[in-house]
Amino acid sequence: MKAAINFMLFGLVCLFISNAQASNDQAVDKITIQLDFIPDIENGRTTYGVCARCHLPEAWGNADGTFPQLAGQHVNVLMKQLLDIRSGTRHSSLMFPFVQQRTVGGYQELSNVVAYISTLPMNPNHSKGPWYKGRKQYKQGKEIYRENCAACHGDNGEGNNALSHPRLQGQHFQYMSQQLAKIKSGQRVTHPGMLAVIQNLDFEQLDKAANFASFFVVPKEDIAASRASH
Repeated sequence: MKAAINFMLFGLVCLFISNAQASNDQAVDKITIQLDFIPDIENGRTTYGVCARCHLPEAWGNADGTFPQLAGQHVNVLMKQLLDIRSGTRHSSLMFPFVQQRTVGGYQELSNVVAYISTLPMNPNHSKGPWYKGRKQYKQGKEIYRENCAACHGDNGEGNNALSHPRLQGQHFQYMSQQLAKIKSGQRVTHPGMLAVIQNLDFEQLDKAANFASFFVVPKEDIAASRASH
């Protein structure tokens, strides 16, 4: 990947001035700084060694949802989540120590590692939901997804790099289900638009939507060669 990675630094490089510093107790808007980096894939491979202990060398995560599949994810999505965790916007006591500058490096190193992860081939045998095609719950999940999720995540779960909307293709069902439940219960902060959608659905509807999304087909060109023929 020779093109520059362009992303907005959410949270970390936003300038916040306390009320004590602000004149007349006026609220101060955050400032978002846009930076560009040319990623070094080989350096990213080295940095990923810190991540591989949990996310596995292939970045495939695991079926029980503890760790998501990261391989093939959009660079802006990966970067936003790393910065959100680093700044505390997204709470993850497990990840927090590993995304700090003293551990993984600065913004250049983060750019290197997310670029590397985005190039990794994906595991097509990720965990699926319990309701297979043809089941009533699968069809219900399809309707729920199309009405509530497709506008941001795409009709086929392809996501949107420019808008930092995650790619859902190849993601483990349990991970998606757990994250939706955490957002609905207030354990995870997310974009207000997504929060509004999730709060309008019950837990069963969210599971059905995640179930449908878990069956999105991973494009052949993105599948790991060792599994492509399976």
